[in-house]
Amino acid sequence: MTAALAAFTVSSRTLRALASTEPSAEGTRLVRDVRRSRRLVLLRAVLDAAPGGRRGETADHWALLEEAERRAPGAVRDVLHYPATGVWAEETLRRLHAPYGPPPDLGHLGVLAVAAALRAGIAFTHTLRPLHGRLVLPTLGLLRPARPGPLALTERSWDPEDPATLPLHSLPGGGTALDDLDPYRAPGPAQPATVRAARRLTSKGHKRWDTQWSGALTLLQRYDTARAEETVHLLRSVVPLAGGSRSSGATLPAAAGSVLARAQAPPALAATLVHEVQHGKLSALADVLTLHTADRTPRHWAPWRSDPRPLEGLLHGAYAHLALAGYWQRAALYGARGAWAQHARIRAQVAAVLPVLRAHERLTDAGREFTEAMSAAERAMDELPPPGDQHTAARRSVERDRRTWCEAHPELAAFTDD
Repeated sequence: MTAALAAFTVSSRTLRALASTEPSAEGTRLVRDVRRSRRLVLLRAVLDAAPGGRRGETADHWALLEEAERRAPGAVRDVLHYPATGVWAEETLRRLHAPYGPPPDLGHLGVLAVAAALRAGIAFTHTLRPLHGRLVLPTLGLLRPARPGPLALTERSWDPEDPATLPLHSLPGGGTALDDLDPYRAPGPAQPATVRAARRLTSKGHKRWDTQWSGALTLLQRYDTARAEETVHLLRSVVPLAGGSRSSGATLPAAAGSVLARAQAPPALAATLVHEVQHGKLSALADVLTLHTADRTPRHWAPWRSDPRPLEGLLHGAYAHLALAGYWQRAALYGARGAWAQHARIRAQVAAVLPVLRAHERLTDAGREFTEAMSAAERAMDELPPPGDQHTAARRSVERDRRTWCEAHPELAAFTDD
């Protein structure tokens, strides 16, 4: 897959624009193009790896997809590039190449084909096997057949007004779905406990999310219009986190274009969206550009976490928090309550680890340029400092946290200095 994506070139201008975390047309275009290319490579790999015994059925599914694409390529792209489709494709490819474990869910390709055909409005007949009496059609919703067993679907099988259907919930604005239906909206048993997806929500839960989403977007549009537009352009779905989740949000590379988020008040949700969108941007960049060659050993201090982090985790965290520092600075300039304190604290955290990142011996040339541009963006915040000594006090607090962490991890203290 890396070889297939190697055709992408990233100009210095685009690299530095992405490194600043500030939204840019060229950065958004690169992220979206990389995501689309990666998804097509994954789907092709699944098709090529399908075993001989299933190739006939797989070919039938693919043929329906191609027929739908001839009529409505945009609708088919929306299904194939839907975030949950990526989770299915990666999991299926992994199972196809694993000698043991659960069998691959190649039948889901038929689900994608039917959803695409319904979206395209073509005449068709295609038989699928519902799971536990349910059939979730990506981008459309849930279909509950009247009888168990194989189900012959046609162009008349989906009617949003039929009680047997449950349409996927669209958040206000129409471009982003609140996905509490798709079985692949998040990885299964292997996913971290902190990012467990919620079960299907009630109508009351949907209304609560509508209110919080609208409020969060209103705040983003008020304080940082460019980030509001970036959020809408790069997020295709939001997956509610289960109650009790320790994390406010998470981004999974396999589900490009999706964020897992906990229901929360609009100010907190707005910050979560800013934070998680950055992880998605950096993951897309890493698909086509090597920023470092470090291993996954957790050895670095990250002021926003208590556990040691590998270089990759430290870079991702610093990048997302740099965007948050910028967001809270703009919010503060518009008079948002408590925003200067948030900005000062988060900026001090980022400033504490940027020297470590920039000096790391395993950075590539692109990685050095990237982290230097991150540092330039952090320094540029000096043009609009918080009132009083908030920034100085925040730096002192972060330094105390660093000393405390070093006392708890004496064997790793050397990795907190540049």
